[in-house]
Amino acid sequence: MSKTILVTGASGFIGSFIIEEGLRLGHDMWAGMRKTSSKSYLSDPRTHFAELDLSNPQRLQQQLLAYKEQMGGKGWDYVVHAAGATKSLHEEGFFRVNTQGTIHLVEALRATGMVPRRFVFVSSLSIFGAIREQPVRKPSPGNPWIYHPIMLTDKPHPNTAYGRSKLEAEHYLRAQQDFPYTILRPTGVYGPREKDYFLMAKSIVGHVDFAVGYRPQEITFVYVMDVVQAVFKCMDAPAALGKAYFLSDGQVYNSRTYSDLLQKHLGNPWLLRIKAPLWLLRIICAFGTLAARITGRMSALNNDKYHILRQRNWQCETAPASKDFGYEPQWDLERGVAASVQWYRQQGWL
Repeated sequence: MSKTILVTGASGFIGSFIIEEGLRLGHDMWAGMRKTSSKSYLSDPRTHFAELDLSNPQRLQQQLLAYKEQMGGKGWDYVVHAAGATKSLHEEGFFRVNTQGTIHLVEALRATGMVPRRFVFVSSLSIFGAIREQPVRKPSPGNPWIYHPIMLTDKPHPNTAYGRSKLEAEHYLRAQQDFPYTILRPTGVYGPREKDYFLMAKSIVGHVDFAVGYRPQEITFVYVMDVVQAVFKCMDAPAALGKAYFLSDGQVYNSRTYSDLLQKHLGNPWLLRIKAPLWLLRIICAFGTLAARITGRMSALNNDKYHILRQRNWQCETAPASKDFGYEPQWDLERGVAASVQWYRQQGWL
């Protein structure tokens, strides 16, 4: 059955794939975005566009009312809120976009009588921060992982402005009465169109593999299409109403697995492997943050990035998502990296 779905942040990495998949499934897809956002990944003529100003509550309500009239007096069946800031020159930028933007959208949907059947909020594993960082066992051939997975019952302690802003948005949603939401918390999302993990591929093409910290690091990943799968599967799942879920591919990797797979699928270029101590990374990130504020240009290495790279344990439980709405990861890291590298080459990124 066809659904009418609004996706905020539709011009971005995850949002554009949600739009594409919705169209493939036969749904009526609306791409919510800023007036200045690129439409380069939204070329399908079946896509409807909705200009949304999430920073201005009054203007946002006016915009929603106009689209409501355009749809014959009804709203969207589902809203996927994928808009968000992953980088900001100043800490308040994260809260303006990730927290206040979410609040403004929910309040505007209420005020205009457009509360959807389900509001899917794309949050992040980063809201938990560096918890469960103490080893619980020594690695062994049968059980190489030494940290305990982060659980849904754990108390979040975000160590980045990005994580704190997403957590505040979650707190707001949880405080709403009679508002149907589901929260998805993906771990590191990678795939075509994503730019941060691409920097690692670019570095390896340049014959350098850079890593930090000497303690074991256990990392999780999720390919973008598995996040998209979760979005569509949780929409109508009664068990997912009012709950939050982690998303990963269900596997745990060590700190070199991703770069080794990139090296393999890039044709095995020779590499200079550099492992820097955390104190050096701290200095580099501090200078990166300062330089960004002076020049107005974001640096890939900044204070938030330091805490992300410093964190040793990114394990998380995905069984609840499988149980409540049938989430089944289809992309392991090998397959996902291969597809990403192929796309980089096809698009001339490499």
